[in-house]
Amino acid sequence: MADLDLTDFASIDPKQFAQFVKSASNDQLNAALQGEMRDKVLGEIFGRMPSLFRADRAGTTNAVVHWNVGDGPDGRVDTYELVIADGTCALSPAPTHEPKLALTLGQADFLKVVSGNANPVMMFMTGKLKAKGDLGLAAKIADLFDMPKA
Repeated sequence: MADLDLTDFASIDPKQFAQFVKSASNDQLNAALQGEMRDKVLGEIFGRMPSLFRADRAGTTNAVVHWNVGDGPDGRVDTYELVIADGTCALSPAPTHEPKLALTLGQADFLKVVSGNANPVMMFMTGKLKAKGDLGLAAKIADLFDMPKA
């Protein structure tokens, strides 16, 4: 696994992070998101999503998307809400809206998807990613963001 200190995740370049995820095993990815690091890393990833949003690809898409990231301490699932509307994307402080799409996956698989190291369609087909709601939106969700490539 690449030697990367996640304690200051905000300073890590997206390409560095993508390379870190690419070189890590599932066990290493899961270990990296234990304890307080989970909240810091997930918070930073979701905090960056609005700046990675590709309004030019969104067209008239208006949707609330819930990302349910599992495998947390004591089986916890953390839900993050992104609101896509009028060519913008915003992270809600708390998931309060009814989602048009809810995506559920484990933390290691989540890291692979958001770092460009996994194909979300293949993950859906193999049951690693579950989608509830608008499956057409699910199929194009990755295209709405400028994901790093390792």
